[in-house]
Parts: sequence; structure tokens; C-alpha cells
Amino acid sequence: MESILQVSHLSVSFEARDREVAAVRDVSFEVRKGETLGIVGESGSGKSVTARSIMRLLPSPPAYINGGEIWFAGTNLAEYSEKQMEGIRGKDIGMIFQDPMTSLNPTMKIGEQISESLIKHLKVSRQEAKQQALEMLKLVGIRHAELRYHQYPHEFSGGMRQRVMIAIALACRPALLIADEPTTALDVTIQAQILSLMKSMQERFGTSIILITHDLGVVAGMCDRVLVMKDGEIVERGTTEEIFDHARHPYTLKLLNSLPRLDEQKVPKPAATIISGSPAKPLIEVKALKQYFDLGKGRVLKAVNDISFHIHEGETLGVVGESGSGKSTTGRAILRLHQPTGGEVLYQGMSVNHLSSKEMKTMRRYMQMIFQDPYASLSPRLKIADIIGEALDVHRLAGSRAERKKRIEELLDLVGLDPVFAERYPHEFSGGQRQRIGIARALAVNPKFIVCDEPLSALDVSIQAQVVGLLEDLQQRLGLTYLFIAHDLSMVKRISDRVAVMYMGKIVELAESEELYANPQHAYTKSLLDAIPVPDPKIESRKKRELVEGPWEEDRYHVENSRLVEVSKGHWVALPLEA
Repeated sequence: MESILQVSHLSVSFEARDREVAAVRDVSFEVRKGETLGIVGESGSGKSVTARSIMRLLPSPPAYINGGEIWFAGTNLAEYSEKQMEGIRGKDIGMIFQDPMTSLNPTMKIGEQISESLIKHLKVSRQEAKQQALEMLKLVGIRHAELRYHQYPHEFSGGMRQRVMIAIALACRPALLIADEPTTALDVTIQAQILSLMKSMQERFGTSIILITHDLGVVAGMCDRVLVMKDGEIVERGTTEEIFDHARHPYTLKLLNSLPRLDEQKVPKPAATIISGSPAKPLIEVKALKQYFDLGKGRVLKAVNDISFHIHEGETLGVVGESGSGKSTTGRAILRLHQPTGGEVLYQGMSVNHLSSKEMKTMRRYMQMIFQDPYASLSPRLKIADIIGEALDVHRLAGSRAERKKRIEELLDLVGLDPVFAERYPHEFSGGQRQRIGIARALAVNPKFIVCDEPLSALDVSIQAQVVGLLEDLQQRLGLTYLFIAHDLSMVKRISDRVAVMYMGKIVELAESEELYANPQHAYTKSLLDAIPVPDPKIESRKKRELVEGPWEEDRYHVENSRLVEVSKGHWVALPLEA
């Protein structure tokens, strides 16, 4: 099969103070016409640097290509000037970036951003560019294209912004499309839609794709061949089937083993830890909780709309759903980070809703939170000792400086970090290490209940597995109770005893973990489960997913006037009120 891109012995380095750091080392591969080549690896493996080298988008300085060739259409792009590359980017090679919010110009209307590329590269008139831009918006599944053409990026959801990025990247019908982690920040259903869209666009235009990701489930459904990168080098390569069925390199095997599968039997927790079947009162009770937000002009967002559930001591209740489903708002309302609009939250039978600020400060000793983004939730100006020690100081849990220092070191050791790290700053740690620091901070006050708000979304799959393992171990050792919020149903299945599925502020299904995954009853739950990529090319090849817009457009499942009904022991499903 004809090759459209050949990368030969590529090496890329970064200047770091008085030394040189090799980011890509002697990498060679080809991309064939009409195929999808997957490049996988964890953060820091060199996959995104490789992609940016092809596009010549490296920050120079400090990054530079110090060896190798990049052959495309008979020319070596490694020798191209910036002016020459401007004629290639967007026209012959398109790129979809990881974060569409930072990649789209917030001051330009969506339609203008698509038209810009057409006018520059294809030399068409503004009117013709507009017509083609409208056609691209329709092709990528955005309804009301004429209206959307005149809107700005902030008026679009994450999934729709990514569709716009695909429209821009494909507007000039490039021969090669580079997709750099195009679904990392998206929910599983939106991810499935974007991947389906990319496949349909590839079939329509005959485009070759380089797909960069750390998610092997995505690779299984999208790619013809795979390169596995580690520390700037290719450690294994082969067809998708060869990589999944006959992987040989230890690093590839580690990545494959890190990804939990829905079709695998869950390993049960030791019976002593699960007290959900106990007749004793639950640790946490949520009764008819409501959290509404006034959007102005008479509009009200019902972020959490009359939900009830309980969590027993030692139990993990998973909460899943797409962005905007209300799951994070639920966690914040329970901890009174938002003042609930209605309903009641009980901790050990005591109402939390009407506690004074002073009483709530005391209550937060027992109820803590692990936040989603380990980069944003740690102050960059404070050392780790002060980040963890702050909670000890606020609640006066450490008397002398020596006691404070000892407790901080114990907490770091508890989450698997060297106590010497206490004197370092957050930027000196990886994402996984930062999340461990966030866990240590939450544990500082000896809580009984922790809300884990998307604690894995910013992490690679192998690091996710480590953090989940740590949370499970801490639960065993310290008797913790979790509300585990996530959109990754595979990880939720692993850690949770029961799972609640949320959609548009409502719980639409609630059941024990194994029961929910084996016997989903609600249509929305089924759509979520079907959207999850399975790390098995044979299974993924049989899946056919519908390309639809997300739930931010309308209540597709008609849950507004519904109530939870127990359809079997412990299995609750939202049914219409008249049912």
C-alpha cells in the first residue's frame, strides 16, 4: 500500500538550562494511504512531540529537531521554513488538538474560523467559503448550522467544540489528519460520537489518520496499526490485532493490563469492608436533594433535581453520567460547597443543611473531597508540607512543629510518596503524584467520608489503576466511605459496590455494581455502556454507534417527570410517573 508519510530516524531535543533533554529518539515509521496509525503511550512518552514535529509546531526554542527526516509528498518537511509550512498546515496536513477550548479563537465566530482556512488555502470567495463551512458543520453532525455558524466557542459544549475542530481540520480535504488525544477530555458517549465521526469522515474523504492516545480501548476500535512509545522511543509496533493478542514488550503488556474491562468479572471486596447490607443507619443519607441555579431572564438550571440515595459505612457508591448530568454538583451540595436549593443531607443521622459556618467547619473534619484536577487544586506557591499541613492547622490537629512534621511525613508515606517530597512544590511532580498529594491532604483530618470528584480524568490509564488501587487500599486500612464520581464506567465498576447513573440532574438507575453492568434497564445506562471502548479489536469491529448530539440539546430520555421504582431487589430504575 502506498505511503503518504515517512518519518526516518527522527530525534527531537529540548534545551533545559545547562543540559539537553531527548524527547524523541531515533523514531521511524510510515503512514499508508487511507489507514489509521495509532501512537500510544503515557504522558512524557514522546507521542505528542512526534506529532508536532511533523507539523513543525515545536516551541523553538527550547525544542528543536536534531536529526532525521520527515518525508511528505516527496519533500522533507524537516527542512521546510516556517513560510513553507504555512502552505502545508491545514491544506495538506490537518490537526485536531487535545483541548478545543484553548485551540479555538474565543474572539472569532465558529463559522469564520472554518472559513478562514478555506479562503487562505483554496482561494475561494467569502460567500463560497461560508457555504463550504456550513456544509462541514452539517457533515460533523451539528444541527442548526446556519445559527451555529454565527456563535462563539463558549456557546458550544466540549463535544461540539471538538466537532468544530474536526470541521476545521478537514475543511480543505487534507491527505493526512493528525488527531492528538482528541477525546481525552470527553465523556464516553461524546467520545464514541467523535470517533464514529472521524471514521465516517475518513471513509468519505479517504484521509489517512495518525491517532495519538493513551487509551487502548480507543485504539482497538479505530486503528489498523499501532506504535507503542516509551521515553521517546518506539518499543513495539504491529497490526492492532498483533499488539492486542500477541504483545511482547513489558511496557505494552503493562498498558494492556492497566485498562479495566467491563466484560471481566469484578474481584469482590473482603466481606468485612462492605457494610451496605447492615441494618444500621447509613453514614450518608441524601433526601430529595435539589440544586438549582438562576441563569437570569427567568431561566433556571435544575443541576440536581430531587434525588435520594444513601451510603453505608465502608461502602463506595459510584456516580456516573455525562458532563452536565449533575454528578459533581451532587458531591459539592453534600459537602455544602453549594448551598442546596432543597432537600436534606444527613451525616450519621444529623442534618448538614442548616449548620452554621462554625459548625460546618467542624463537620468538614469528617467529610472531605478529592478534586478532579491535580494541577489546579494545589497552590503552586506552597510547598507540599504547607498544602497538607494547612488542614492540620485549621482544625488544630497538630500541637508542636515536630508533631506537624511527623504527621505530614506519615501521610505522604501512606499515599506512597517519599516523605522528603514535603519540601518540594507541586510543579515538581507528575500528575499521578499530584493526585496522591491531593489524597494525602484529604486524609490529613482523619475523615470518615470522602467525595472523589473525577479523580482520574487527568491521568494516564496505568496511573489511574495505581490511584484506584491506592483508594481501595486506604479504604481497607482506614475504614473510609466514598462517593466516587466519574464518567469512566470501567474504573467505576472496579471500585464501586453500587452505582448510580445520573442524567440531566436525575438518578435514572441505581443498583449493585455487577447487577447494573450485567443487567442495565434504563435506555441511557445502556447507551453509556455501549459507548465504552473495549480493548479488543474483534469486539470493537462489531460495534455500530449512532452519531447524535449530546443531552445538552434536549431531554432525549424524558426523565423530567419520572420516579425511581425498585424493579428487583436493590435495583432501581427511573420510570414515567404514570407507570
